[in-house]
Amino acid sequence: MSTQPKLSPSEEDLRTALVALKTRYPSLGILKTHAILLASYPDWIVSEKRTRKVLQNEGLILDTPSPNGSDLVYPTSRLIPNLDISNWSSKVQVRFYDKRKGKGLVATEDIEEGETIWKEDPFILAPEWYELPPRPTEIYDLQVSSAACGFCSTPLDMASPLTQPCPASSSQAHCPIRFCNRLCLSRSAKHHPLLCSAQNPACVPLLKLIKETKWMALHAFTQCASRVLLAGQRSVEEEDRDWKIVAGFAELGLEERFKYSFNASGSSEPDRESWKKAHATYLQAFRSPKNPAEVKCLAKILKRPVSPSVEKALFDYEGFLRGLGKMSLNLEAHGGLYTLHSHMNHSCTPNVSVRHNDRRTALSRITMIAKRSIVAGEELFVTYVDPDLDVRQRRRELQAWGFGECSCVRCLQEAKHMKPEDDGMDDLASELKASLGVM
Repeated sequence: MSTQPKLSPSEEDLRTALVALKTRYPSLGILKTHAILLASYPDWIVSEKRTRKVLQNEGLILDTPSPNGSDLVYPTSRLIPNLDISNWSSKVQVRFYDKRKGKGLVATEDIEEGETIWKEDPFILAPEWYELPPRPTEIYDLQVSSAACGFCSTPLDMASPLTQPCPASSSQAHCPIRFCNRLCLSRSAKHHPLLCSAQNPACVPLLKLIKETKWMALHAFTQCASRVLLAGQRSVEEEDRDWKIVAGFAELGLEERFKYSFNASGSSEPDRESWKKAHATYLQAFRSPKNPAEVKCLAKILKRPVSPSVEKALFDYEGFLRGLGKMSLNLEAHGGLYTLHSHMNHSCTPNVSVRHNDRRTALSRITMIAKRSIVAGEELFVTYVDPDLDVRQRRRELQAWGFGECSCVRCLQEAKHMKPEDDGMDDLASELKASLGVM
């Protein structure tokens, strides 16, 4: 059975397709835009490098030199005061290394290969969504269609008598969120009321913007803000505890990333117009609704102001951009933000694996498992990038968030055999040869 050879599109066809995709998905980075391009045009053969060049030529990403020397900025990191590690594990402890590296986790005892080090539920969950067929529907879509728990994200058995609807939902003000049991319903009080279309209708434009743009950082920061604001309604102590956790996450603000051009990976392009629109919609949801009815609904939820420092960090434009940067740096691959997990540093040969093992009871819970034997005093590592990428791509993605050039043993070994990057003509020639079946 023969297959139709793939074709390398003309520059004009590729430009038109990419502009259309970026118009529809303005917050997607180069890698995701490239993936959607290939899914949308399965007969095309286009390299990621060529996609990058067209996007740069169209001004859809920055194309400025990377900083060097004293101009470099790095993510900042701080310890979370009074964090009780024993809530998760006795096998690890937090260590602060220096201003550049920040904090990390080290083993307090020998850990065997395959051993569970700890399990952790998310501080907040900002699950992914459906993009293009034939991918299965993501958790976000299941949640908003009442098919997955709005708290723990576990897919629901609709025949189970244990499932619970949002108690605020009614025929006049519908909320589609359901929960797998009364416990999840109770726990959802930490974040759901401000993101409930029935209780806070002012949040609807924000949730719509998040879904339309597929902006994971905005999705996560919205969840964080909701949790902190609601904690402040319960007690000053709970607000302080939750805010210290948020403040303790590693940070590289969007303005810093924009200024120093850490965008080589294309994982998130700076776009000040998008930032401003998102900030205005965010304020409308949590601070300044547009009509009196929405103002009244919000006032029923937020009866007590949060502290001035938290107010400034959550709502000032600069604080909002720093918050988005925190989310991008700390989110686990499937959209969870985890307090202890966020302490872990990167290695291209990680010794810890992150797994979602409790799929039928608590899908959002992560299990940290040793990939090999770890001795007491050794640092625990996960990978921040796809370990199957080559050394140039891994370094590019890490540099995009200010982590500098990775110089781990694996990277140094692979760099010895790394060929110089081809210029644009060589890259196009390779595509044409591949489309003709010559290589």
